[in-house]
Amino acid sequence: MALSLFSLKGKRALVTGAAQGIGFILAKGLSQAGAEVILNARNEKKLNSALELLKSDGRSVKGCLFDITNPDQVKDSISLLEQEGPIDILVNNAGIIRRAPAEYLEEEDWEAVIRTDLTAPFLLSKYVGKGMIQRKKGKIINICSLMSELGRDTVSAYAAAKGGLKMLTRNLATEWAIHNIQVNGIGPGYIATDINTEYRTPGNPLNDYIINRTPAGRWGTPEDLIGATLFLASDASNFVNGQIIYVDGGLISSFGKPPMPPINE
Repeated sequence: MALSLFSLKGKRALVTGAAQGIGFILAKGLSQAGAEVILNARNEKKLNSALELLKSDGRSVKGCLFDITNPDQVKDSISLLEQEGPIDILVNNAGIIRRAPAEYLEEEDWEAVIRTDLTAPFLLSKYVGKGMIQRKKGKIINICSLMSELGRDTVSAYAAAKGGLKMLTRNLATEWAIHNIQVNGIGPGYIATDINTEYRTPGNPLNDYIINRTPAGRWGTPEDLIGATLFLASDASNFVNGQIIYVDGGLISSFGKPPMPPINE
């Protein structure tokens, strides 16, 4: 009985930004739990490669090519997908970052980050949510960030967007809980992906800082995020709403992890 709470058999899930990185791993994890997974991306070549990998492993997956920052494409794509069957689970994963000190950040970069990391999750939730409201059931999972809570140099647009995404999560949960829709978020810590490989070497200042700042003493992996995703996507979380689960090795709970002084025994 307990294990059946986590089963996603018979469910359809849409994951944005799923052609690579964290999105791909979350799509894989959802499919392993029994869901039919729709992978979204805007790069057709990368999307087809991701689909081939999952299909070769026997997974029930399909692709949906559209730009999440284009309102018309979002509306039309969700309409077509809903005609094929209900979207029971939405994972708003796609995101971008533009790094620059705030006084040098270009306005177009600010707009691009807000449009991708905050407005797009709203649009997807809006159109997917309409079907969930009619069916009186649904799960929405927003991929937030440590920057939903903490500031950091050179990421003002990203922090603003992810802080907004945290509050969008809580507000949608407040509005839609009456319809038996649970809207929650996951806040990844520092996760090892292809885009940060060059920094993850011993002696690199960023690598050493993250290792020392994280109580677990390591970078996270995309696979570390699967458990929280399955929990929030399944019936196991039916009375969990408006929450952000930080999967960060304890970082956000800790002042830091300085080296221990020698102990004389």
